[in-house]
Amino acid sequence: MHASMADAASLIAARFGAAGIDVTAGGSGDATEVSGAWVDRRGFSSVKAVITYTTTLAAAATLTFAANLQEASDSSGTGAADFADALAATVVATGPGGGGTVTGVVELDFKLYGADRYFRLQATPNLSAANTDVCEFGITYILAGATDNPVTASLV
Repeated sequence: MHASMADAASLIAARFGAAGIDVTAGGSGDATEVSGAWVDRRGFSSVKAVITYTTTLAAAATLTFAANLQEASDSSGTGAADFADALAATVVATGPGGGGTVTGVVELDFKLYGADRYFRLQATPNLSAANTDVCEFGITYILAGATDNPVTASLV
């Protein structure tokens, strides 16, 4: 094992993106883009954007996510533009026989070389069943590739 892998946690940092986003099939939040918080990437060269979700789905009904990363020159989103490849609409969960609750994680990796200093994820959930299914999701960013290791308060 490489020595740095014995303490890999000291090489990454987590940032808040969004939490408690409620979606109702055919209603509030369904097929609606949600923008995560702007995050300063100073000192980091890559990010894993993590969407965590719990959803109640009818049998064979689906939850789909599409996502894209945006960049900007400041934390207010000045000059915001799409950066890197987007996640095309992808089914991430299917309702079990008889319906039920499904939980999961969508992980998206981005290299931030050449990106402006700030970034955010935009995610679009889509529930296939009308008016019956629900979803709650959040976004967390895991920054890696720090220029200074271990990651300290100066980079946090």
